[in-house]
Amino acid sequence: MIEFFLCSLLTILPDYLYRRMAQGKRWGTDLTLFTVWYELRWGITSCLILTVSLITLIFYFHPSTTSVISYFRAITVMPEALGRVETVYVRNGDFVKAGDKLFKLNADKPEAAAATARASIAEIDATIAVSGAELENAEAIIDQAEAALEQTEDEFDRTNTLFERGSSAVSERDVERLQNVMDQREAAVEAAEAGLKAVKNKIEIQLPAQRASAVARLAEADTAIAKTTVYASVDGHMEQFALFPGDLVNPFVRPAGVLVPADSGENRFQAAFGQLTGPVLYEGMLAEISCMSRPFKIYPMVVTQIQDVIPAGQFRAQEQLLDPANNAKPGSIIAILEPLYPDQTELIPPGSKCVANAYTNNHDKLDDPALSSTQKLALHAVDAVGLVHAAILRLQTLMMPVQTLVLSGH
Repeated sequence: MIEFFLCSLLTILPDYLYRRMAQGKRWGTDLTLFTVWYELRWGITSCLILTVSLITLIFYFHPSTTSVISYFRAITVMPEALGRVETVYVRNGDFVKAGDKLFKLNADKPEAAAATARASIAEIDATIAVSGAELENAEAIIDQAEAALEQTEDEFDRTNTLFERGSSAVSERDVERLQNVMDQREAAVEAAEAGLKAVKNKIEIQLPAQRASAVARLAEADTAIAKTTVYASVDGHMEQFALFPGDLVNPFVRPAGVLVPADSGENRFQAAFGQLTGPVLYEGMLAEISCMSRPFKIYPMVVTQIQDVIPAGQFRAQEQLLDPANNAKPGSIIAILEPLYPDQTELIPPGSKCVANAYTNNHDKLDDPALSSTQKLALHAVDAVGLVHAAILRLQTLMMPVQTLVLSGH
C-alpha cells in the first residue's frame, strides 16, 4: 500500500493535474467513476508498473522475513544410572550455579559394596602383617634344615673315611644309612627354600595384587556413590523439574528435568530468508528486528554469519531413493543476526518470535571512480528505497499487538 501510494504521487497525480489544469476537465462532468480509467489510463498504467518494480526492488535488495527466532540449548538433567530419589535440593524454576546439588539417589547398594571393599582391604593388610611372621618362620626352617644337613654331611664324611680305611667299627650299611639321611636332609633344605619362595611370592605378588583389586573395587563403589548425587553442569534455570523423594528416575525413560543455561541463545538470532535473496545477503549486512516479546521496539542488527547449506537438502541415508520433487518447501537461507550494539537485545527472551529486515548498503561502492553516473544513480536508488521497507517494518511493529490481540480471534 505504501509503495502504491508513493508511485501514485509520481504517476496518477501528475496525470490528473494535467487533465484538470491543462485540459480543463472537472470531476462529475468529464471525470467520472466510469471514465476515470480512460482519462487517467497513462497514470494508472504507469503507477502499476512502477509499483510492481518498486516492490520487486525493495524486497530483493532489502529482504525481509517473518521467521526469526533465537534458538537456545537445554541440557537434560539425569543421573547416569537407574535409582530412586532420596533427597531433592532445588525446585522448579530455581537458578542454580555450576556445581550446585540438584538431587540425590539412594546409595545403599554402592555403599554396601564400598564397605565390603574396605573390609577386604583390611583383611589383606592383616594377612600381609601375618605373612611377615610366616617369612621369618620359613627362614628359620631353612636354617634348621641346613644345620641338620651340615651335621649329617660331617657324620657321613667321618663314617665313609673309616669305612674306606677298612675299620671294623663301621659297616657298609652304616655308610648307606647316612647317605640316605643326607639325601633326606638335602630334600628338606630344598623344601624349606621352596616354602620361603612361596611366602615371598605371596608377600610381594599375590597379596599386593589382591589389595590393588580391592582398592579398585572400593574406587568403583565410591564412584558409584558419587554418581548418586547429580550436580548442575552450568549456570542456568531449572525447568520441568518436579522430583520428589521416592520417585524412580530412569536415564533412558524418565529424565529429571531440563537445565536451561543462563547465556544460551542470548543476543544471537537465526533468520530464514528466501533462496532468491542469496546473491544479496552478505556478512556485515545491516538489519533490524522486532519481536513479540518486546513490542513497539526495533533493534539494529548485523549479519555475522550465513549458513553454508540449506536445511531442506538434509537427508539421512536409507534404502529408498530421495525424490527432490517431494520437497514441499524450497528451504531457506539461514543468516545469523547479532545486535549492532553489545547487550542491546539481552532483554529479549531466547525463543522469541521476531520479524526482520536486511538492508543493502552500497555506500562503499559509490566511492568507486569507475562507476558511471547511471550506475551511481541506480545504487543511490537502491539504498533510498530501503527507507520504504524500514517504514513498513515500523508499521508492522505498531500493528503486531493489534494483529495478535484483536485480529487473531482473542
